[in-house]
Amino acid sequence: MIAERLSRLRDFLREKKADAVVVNKEVNLHYFSGFRGDDTLLLVSPQDALLITDSRYTEQAAQQAPLYEMVEQKDGLLAKAAECVKARGWKKLAFEGNAMLYDTFMKFGERLENNAALEISVHLDELRQVKEAEEIAVMEKAAEIGDAAFRDIVKFIRPGVSEREVAARLEGTMRALGSERPAFTTIVASGARGSLPHGIATEKLIVSGEFVTMDFGAVYEGYHSDMTRTVCVGRASEEQRALYQTVLDAQEFGVSLVKPGASGKEIDGLVRGRLTDAGYGEFFGHGLGHSLGLEIHEEPRLSKSSACEHLLPGMVVTVEPGVYLPGKCGLRIEDTVLVTEMGGAPLTKSGKALMEIL
Repeated sequence: MIAERLSRLRDFLREKKADAVVVNKEVNLHYFSGFRGDDTLLLVSPQDALLITDSRYTEQAAQQAPLYEMVEQKDGLLAKAAECVKARGWKKLAFEGNAMLYDTFMKFGERLENNAALEISVHLDELRQVKEAEEIAVMEKAAEIGDAAFRDIVKFIRPGVSEREVAARLEGTMRALGSERPAFTTIVASGARGSLPHGIATEKLIVSGEFVTMDFGAVYEGYHSDMTRTVCVGRASEEQRALYQTVLDAQEFGVSLVKPGASGKEIDGLVRGRLTDAGYGEFFGHGLGHSLGLEIHEEPRLSKSSACEHLLPGMVVTVEPGVYLPGKCGLRIEDTVLVTEMGGAPLTKSGKALMEIL
């Protein structure tokens, strides 16, 4: 798996006409080497693959990244990297323009000699957009953990429980089931707070008759899951039922549009149009979805500004429409969806019919 990724990275380098690339973004270090640690750089050329780190990580790196030559630094990561560049005679270096800090860029450039320079800004994230079978299997496991946490939380929620207690229960359950950490800050928004798309859990107590929106995810072997479910604590009113059904119809429609060849703008626009036709277009302000994997937010996006012209099999995207009525309520429903040759296949399996917790 790592050998194939290295091969693709080297092909990418040849296209960019770079002698080597400096990889410093942590998730890309993981992706292209297998190493899971920080304070490390990769230097990859068509002939070489160097992993530069310090004594804390040399043993770990040797175990996790056997295709790389281990280079231990004792006097500074950038100094050792510059030394390696000079020793191999590299001149034109590619670097991660969306990940390398300006100060790092300047300091590294000052250490380079013999006309070597950081010349070509590249975004290596695009090489991670199509997931491999092994990645998909791990993401399925992360999604299973989220589904199990949802099955547990609906037995826990009741009037008088705070949003923070709900968030803590979700995170604790996922941890117990193998999650390394929450995929992001868990969102729990009840009642009028549901109109906040990213309403972080507070001490607010849940009241009977309210929607409770929960957006959460697990991290398993470095890969993220993401799901949102909204439940009603107590009996739902007819107005709540109608609003929920509107969002559910839009969400299921969005999942049905996920297929090879579809564009991110097209899918977002069609779902947004359905909510507009229902009278709620102005109350859905964010994009329809995003990709995920080693990061919780990756490309491609499903949005008005998406650069994705054609979804490909192996991509993974969320589909998460919502309606947010300021001062009143809000709700969102979200699945993580794998693009297959046959269409969209949700990795999140939890039911989406309106659930009333009595």
